[in-house]
Amino acid sequence: MQERFYFGDHVLPFFETGIPLLKQRLHQLPDVDNISVAFPDDGAWKRFYKQLQHFPMVVCTKVREGDKRIVRLKEGNPEGRHVVIVDDLVQSGGTLIECQKVLAAHGATKVSAYVTHGVFPRCSWERFTHENSKGSEKPFTYFWITDSCPHTVKAIADKAPFEVLSLAESIVDALQI
Repeated sequence: MQERFYFGDHVLPFFETGIPLLKQRLHQLPDVDNISVAFPDDGAWKRFYKQLQHFPMVVCTKVREGDKRIVRLKEGNPEGRHVVIVDDLVQSGGTLIECQKVLAAHGATKVSAYVTHGVFPRCSWERFTHENSKGSEKPFTYFWITDSCPHTVKAIADKAPFEVLSLAESIVDALQI
């Protein structure tokens, strides 16, 4: 809301989200009845929980110690579930990887991720590709991002586990074109 009056008194920003795109994609999966949604921290939970209430939820907590992230399970049970971590932005991906490890350690059968903005500076997306995660016990099943960062979309084209969910139709609808 800090940007509300940035454009002047006659412009009112209209906030949109990519969560409907994620929900649509999740409902296309064969294991939709076994999906739980996880949040890497309370901030992500506050931003997204109301839009994802029909899925069982898992909330993690994160503490940063320098470059190290310590993630713990705060509430919920991922055991036997396909857990989708939901957040708004990813850069290095360290928090998502630590969250994935915690969820797998607590029995998640699959872990996927969704972020609205896949920024990934210095090609940090590479750590998530299936070819680079072969040594990992459980690589991410899916990693959904929107096309809000065109350079990332171009870089990850045809690289598993990435899938791009396009914001174009949502933007057209918001602009009422």
